Amino acid sequence: MTETHPLFPAGVWEGFYTYREGPTATQCPMRCQMNFSEGQLSGSGNDNIGSFSWQGSYNKVAMSCTMTKSYTTHQVHYFGRVDENGIWGNWKLDNMHGGFHLWPQKATEEKEAIKEQQKEIIGEPVLRTGRAQYNSRVACLASFPRRAQEDRI
Repeated sequence: MTETHPLFPAGVWEGFYTYREGPTATQCPMRCQMNFSEGQLSGSGNDNIGSFSWQGSYNKVAMSCTMTKSYTTHQVHYFGRVDENGIWGNWKLDNMHGGFHLWPQKATEEKEAIKEQQKEIIGEPVLRTGRAQYNSRVACLASFPRRAQEDRI
């Protein structure tokens, strides 16, 4: 049975993960389809590393979730809290860790306003005068460990 709680809507979710925490961390975008049903979550998506699938659980009383993001070469474990802003928390892979934030996809106008606000908060340049926009895909790939980069080739 599909979840009816308003903070766990099935559908397209978007967001980012980082290799460290704080406002200066580079945001690596991700987009996924997520399904919630009777305490279990599943889905699939893409990010700068490649395609992945989600499996995990959520708790409506504790407003938390635990997820595993599975690529063909490795798995990443996510531990998050849930509120009106989406799912946010930390991820762990071996001795690496960072933060993440996911939220249900919003209307186009709302998304653009949120993106501009986030760029101003974290200090990334906002494209207003024709300067080149920050390329987070390159920054994210460059900061991924060499072993994982070699696995992808």
